[in-house]
Amino acid sequence: MTITWSTIMCFFVVVLILAIGDLISTKTKAFVPSVFVAALLFLLGFWYNWFPKDIVDKAGMAGPVASLSTYLIIAHMGTMMSVRELCAEWKTIVIAAAGLVGMSVLLLTVGRMLVGWEAVVIGTPPLSGGIVAAIMMAEAATQKGLTELAVLATVIYVVQGFAGYPLTALCLKSEGKRLLNIWHNDKEALAHLTKSKEPGTPEVRQALLPPLPEKYQTTFTHLTSLAVVGVVSDLAASSLKKYLISINPAYGAYSLHPLVICLIFGAIAAELGIVERRPLNKAGSFGFLLTALMGFIMGMLNKATPAMMLEILRPLAIIIVVGVTGLLILSALVGKLLGYTRPMAMALSLTALYGFPPNYVLTDEASKALAENKEEYDFLMSQMLPKMLVGGFVTVTITSVILAGIFINLL
Repeated sequence: MTITWSTIMCFFVVVLILAIGDLISTKTKAFVPSVFVAALLFLLGFWYNWFPKDIVDKAGMAGPVASLSTYLIIAHMGTMMSVRELCAEWKTIVIAAAGLVGMSVLLLTVGRMLVGWEAVVIGTPPLSGGIVAAIMMAEAATQKGLTELAVLATVIYVVQGFAGYPLTALCLKSEGKRLLNIWHNDKEALAHLTKSKEPGTPEVRQALLPPLPEKYQTTFTHLTSLAVVGVVSDLAASSLKKYLISINPAYGAYSLHPLVICLIFGAIAAELGIVERRPLNKAGSFGFLLTALMGFIMGMLNKATPAMMLEILRPLAIIIVVGVTGLLILSALVGKLLGYTRPMAMALSLTALYGFPPNYVLTDEASKALAENKEEYDFLMSQMLPKMLVGGFVTVTITSVILAGIFINLL
């Protein structure tokens, strides 16, 4: 029987694969991450023609939907953190940046000896997770006539999550067990972690604006408030970039990404009372938007053909292994100096291999697997999620583009 790949059929297959990933993750208590299972199934599906390569596009999860989902979810994530928490994450920024330094240094020394200078220069920025960095390096390689290495840049970006997902899951579960031990057995340390608040106590609202009466808090009003944050963030990012370019065209590369500003503005808007805390949950929209975004991410695997993988397998494996080793070593060392545990420091630096939304999904899975009730789950998420989100933005959104700008000049 010939299958008609209608929109609803494509949507069914996409969510079925994501659901299988969830089921396996739950069954193994997050030992096998759902994103790893889903990525593997999508890869096999594309290779063996189980479904069309544009299945995600046909399912209605293409670029515009993914972009919209990203803005709304990031603004939502911002409302889950206070401005104080964001400011306190400077250590996370230092550790994540240090991890990328360790990755670059080890690749430019050890990696260079194993796969050559050009492969290392082209492969390093995409390994930091950013699609923009991958595109920049692929174009630079093409201009130099290095077609095979242009493919390498793309494939590294596409498949690096296969290394990042299981390693991150192990790190987060180790950190989660430590945190739960504190929760149950060390009240003094717990008070310090929660800033002397009782676990599960809601944050006192000190907002400039009074809360919107509950009868007016509808799906549309919640989405409107988040859209306002997204629009203002977009305008602010554009204005900042234009200002930096007006000073010096080279400074444009150092402008903050709109999504970074969106996270910050989301936290500020929640503090002021412009947006409710966890608005997408109240609007009943979070799960669907995250599904669309995950589908879009998985759809990128359609570029990794078996022939492409075989052609560049050796340099691909060496760059990922050497790069991740450098990433983990230096982030763990710097994390220890700044008071982070080794698993937490390594987990947040590993966000370079996948970014958002897998960093949220992996944190959520580890917390659900370890927590026995909602209070424990909320505690684990409050301790690990802000670090993972900020780490992802530092590595994927900001530093990867800066690295690409530097490494292009080394080619």
